[in-house]
Amino acid sequence: MSENKNVERNIPGMNRHTQFAEVEQAEHVSNTLKRIITYFVHEKMLVACMLCIVIFGTFCGVYAPSLQSKAIDIIAGSAGGNLSCTLLFMLAVYLFYSGSQLLQGLLSAHLSQRIVKRMRQELFGKIVDLPVKYLDTHSHGDVMSRMTNDIENISTTVSQSLPSLFSGVLTIIGTVAIMLFYCWQLALLSFATVFLTFLATKILSKRVRKFSRRRQELLGNLNGTVEEMISGYRTVVAYNHQDITTTKFCATSDSLTKAGIRTDIFSGVMGPIMNCIGNIGFVIIAAFGGYFAINGLISVGVISAFIVYAKQFSRPINEIAQIYGQLQTAIAGAERVFSVIDESNEDKTGDTLAESTAADVTFQNVKFSYEQGYPVLHDFTLTVPSGKKVALVGATGSGKTTVVNLLMRFYDIDSGNIYINRQNIKDISRDSLRKNVAIVLQDTVLFSDTIRNNLKYGNEHASEEQLDAAVEMSRCKDMIQMLPQGFDTVLIGSGENISQGQRQLLAIARAFVADPKILILDEATSNVDTRTEKAIQDAMQLVMKNRTSIIIAHRLSTIRDADIIVVMDKGSIVESGSHDSLLAQKGKYYELYMTQYAGFTI
Repeated sequence: MSENKNVERNIPGMNRHTQFAEVEQAEHVSNTLKRIITYFVHEKMLVACMLCIVIFGTFCGVYAPSLQSKAIDIIAGSAGGNLSCTLLFMLAVYLFYSGSQLLQGLLSAHLSQRIVKRMRQELFGKIVDLPVKYLDTHSHGDVMSRMTNDIENISTTVSQSLPSLFSGVLTIIGTVAIMLFYCWQLALLSFATVFLTFLATKILSKRVRKFSRRRQELLGNLNGTVEEMISGYRTVVAYNHQDITTTKFCATSDSLTKAGIRTDIFSGVMGPIMNCIGNIGFVIIAAFGGYFAINGLISVGVISAFIVYAKQFSRPINEIAQIYGQLQTAIAGAERVFSVIDESNEDKTGDTLAESTAADVTFQNVKFSYEQGYPVLHDFTLTVPSGKKVALVGATGSGKTTVVNLLMRFYDIDSGNIYINRQNIKDISRDSLRKNVAIVLQDTVLFSDTIRNNLKYGNEHASEEQLDAAVEMSRCKDMIQMLPQGFDTVLIGSGENISQGQRQLLAIARAFVADPKILILDEATSNVDTRTEKAIQDAMQLVMKNRTSIIIAHRLSTIRDADIIVVMDKGSIVESGSHDSLLAQKGKYYELYMTQYAGFTI
C-alpha cells in the first residue's frame, strides 16, 4: 500500500496558483450556461459517448479497491475465494480504468475543439458584419481577446475541467456510498477530515488571492515601465534619465518580488497541509479501523480499502476546488463572446444604386453627432457635380473625414439627406453603395497576401491589363518589378516588408483597379515624399478625369487643381470656390495657405 505523498492531482493546463487566482465573474451565469449547453446539444452523440466513458471509468475506479480488499482478506484467511482470479480481475479493472481515462481525454479534446470551432466561426462571422461604429467605439485589443483568450479558456475548460468535474462528482458519490456500505461508523470518522480541508482552503485562498492580485498589478506596472523605456529609449538617453528609470524599475521590481514570495509561500504550503490532513485521515482509519477489526465489525481488507477510498475521496474535492476558478473564468469569457454575437449586424438591406454614367453627390442639411449632444456637422449642405473634383480642407476636427464616413454609410446621419443621382443613400443597400465607391485612407491597410490579391481586393475580376495600367498610373510598377516575385510577392505582416510610402502607392493602385464611380482620397499622399507626391498627382489627374472625386488634404499643394475647394470649420462650410478665388477673398483658406507656405500665421 503506497503512502499518500500528494493528495492533489495536477490537472493539465493548471498550476498551483490557478486554484486561488483572482477570477473574472460573469454577470448572468444561468443564461450564459444555457447558451453554452446549446453548443453541447449539437454534439450530443459525442457528449453521450464521453459521459458513458466517464461513468464506466468512475465505476472501475470505485470498484477496484473492493477487489483489493477481497484479495487481502483471502490472503489473511478471513474470506474464501480464488486469489489468482481475484488478482487478475483487479488487474483487468485497473486496465479498464486506465483505458477509460485515455478515451475520456481523446473524446473531451474532440468535443472541445468542435464546440470552440462553432463558437469561433459564429464570433468571426459576427465581427465581419458589425457596424463600423461598434469597432470605432470598442478596443480592438478587447475584441481580439474575445476571439483568442476567451475562446481558448472555454476550450481548456471543456477539454480538461468538465470531464474532471463530472468524474469527480461521480467519484465522491460512489466512494461515499461504498464506504457507508462497508462501515458507516468508520466512514463518518473519515469524513471529519473534509471539514479540515474546507477550513484550510478558505484561509489560504483568501491570502493567496490578496497577494496574487497585488502581484498582477505590479507585474503590469513593471511591464509598462520596460515597454516605455524600450520604445522611448532615445528620449531616455537624450535626457540622461537612465538612473531615474533604473531606480523606478528597481522599486517596482522589489515590490513585485515581495508580493511573489508571499504568494508562493501561501500557495506552496497548500500541498503539505493537504497531505497532512490526508495523513490524519489515515491515522483515524488505522486506529479506529483496527479497533473495529478486533471487535469483528470489519475485516483487515476493509481497512486497506478505506485507506484507498479516503485518498480517492479527498482527490476530487481538491480537483473541484482547483477547477472552480477556471469554470468561472470560462463562463465569464463565454458571456463576453456572446455579448459580441448578440450585437446587431450592419443593416445591408436596400435598393441597388441605379445604373448611370453620372454620379452627382448631394449633402442636404445634414446634421450628425458621434455622441448625442456633441454635434460634428451642422446643417451641412454640399453638392459634388458628377465628374468634378471637390476638395475638403480645414483644421483637424473640422469634420472632413466625417463627411466621408457618412457618404460610405459607416455611420447614419441624424437628420438631413444624402443623395447620389437623386437617390437617397438611406434607400440604397450598403453593399451596392460601396461597390460604386473606392476609398484610399490616410492609414494604409494592406493584407498578408500577394500584391496581386491586394490590388484585386475591390475588383476580383480585374484583368492583368487593368493591374498593369493601375500600377503604371500609381507609379509603383518599378517597385513591384524589383520585388522577388513581382505581383506574387507576399506582403508579410500586412506590408511590413515594404516601406510606408510603397504601401500607400499600392493602396492608391488598388483604388484605381476598383474603377469606381466615386473616388475618395483621404490624405492619400500623406506618407510619400514630395517627388513621389508630384508623380502621383499627375497620375491622379488622369484617373479622376470625368470621375466624381472627393479629396481630403492638409497639404494644400495636392488640391490646387480641384474644381471646388470647400473650407470647413467646426462642422460647417465657411468658404468654397477655386484656389485663386479663395486666395483673393483673404479669408480662412488664405490663412491656411499663408500659414503653410509663407511661413507665418495670420
